[in-house]
Amino acid sequence: MALNYIWIALFTIGFVVGIIKVCMGDVDALPAMMNSTFEMSKEGFEMTLGLTGTLTLWMGILKIGETSGLVERLAHFLSPVLTKLFPEIPKDHPALGSIFMNYAANMLGLDNAATPIGLRAMGQLQELNKDKDTASNSQIMFLVLNTSGLTIIPVSIMAYRSKYGAGDPTDVFIPMLLATMCSTIVGLIAVSIRQRINLLNKAMLIVALVVAALVAGLFTAIHGMNTQQVQHFCSIMTSIILLGAIILFIWSGVIKKINVYNAFIEGAKGGFHVAVTLIPYTVAILVAVGVFRESGCLKLIQDTLSSGVNALGLNSDWVGALPVALMKPLDGGGARGMMLNCFDTFGVDSFVGHLASVLQGSTDTTFKILAIYFGSVGIKKYRYAVGCGLIADVAGMVAAVFFSYFFFA
Repeated sequence: MALNYIWIALFTIGFVVGIIKVCMGDVDALPAMMNSTFEMSKEGFEMTLGLTGTLTLWMGILKIGETSGLVERLAHFLSPVLTKLFPEIPKDHPALGSIFMNYAANMLGLDNAATPIGLRAMGQLQELNKDKDTASNSQIMFLVLNTSGLTIIPVSIMAYRSKYGAGDPTDVFIPMLLATMCSTIVGLIAVSIRQRINLLNKAMLIVALVVAALVAGLFTAIHGMNTQQVQHFCSIMTSIILLGAIILFIWSGVIKKINVYNAFIEGAKGGFHVAVTLIPYTVAILVAVGVFRESGCLKLIQDTLSSGVNALGLNSDWVGALPVALMKPLDGGGARGMMLNCFDTFGVDSFVGHLASVLQGSTDTTFKILAIYFGSVGIKKYRYAVGCGLIADVAGMVAAVFFSYFFFA
């Protein structure tokens, strides 16, 4: 329901502002907004259709894992932890394995792999959902942690910074990691409070220690590397993980003596169907965002907030990166465009350039993810998913500003 109101508000506010601009003499305002609807419709269609190949690949690979029993064994291994967060899911259910794989792909910045795995997990959770129109507790926990955007290796952001000539494209690594961890922790706590989940247990504490050890190990591995070496390290590690996962699934089928090719084809057939199902939801949110952005509302909010902060006698340097923060929950591509605009306007190595990078990696596109994931299984009532997702977003963005001031001011 919340997304419904936001969708209506984006269109309505954008249109009203457009009318005001026309009355003030800007005759191109409404035509520009209208053109944005066609452009964003095309972008949404092409983006979703372009996902078909990835969906087909990973749904086929996952089918091999299910048929061979690998996903079930993975779920059994992780059940002591995941069952604490998802008490509605039966122990050893395949959804637990899919959820873990989705989170692992997100943490490594593997968006192309994370999305189809996440859609698969959402479908499995929907099978357990008794009220098919309403999001279950497990689906809400899964998506809020997903939208919090925990990413350990932000390869794409470092690549953009390198392309724009940053002196050290990797200098945003630590503040970005700290910001996205804050977002994830706050999102986890917010949902746990609503669902009355006790996080102070042995399994969760062990996970926290393991994550801390992995982060420390990663810092140690890249310590002393130059920019090019870090990028090569991340690229090689990502390739090893992805190709290793594919080989692992294939050989799990070989060991169990199943026809892995037929299993892959059976699972892959659903890739196109899922992609087509996503098109209406993707186009809906992107068109609304396009109208709101083209109306100039984002710039108006930015200018107003900057004036207010200055009037209070506070430092307003962070306001220059505000468009990234405002766009990020709505559209990842739009937020990326705002980040690149900050690079062009203020400089990639400026405070605003650094902050824009950290904001881009601090959280994920909450509304877009909710629309796509819930839309793929026909969920219409999101309950408190939007609220908890936005709480995580705000936490990540506030942390991004704080750590950016600490590291770069």
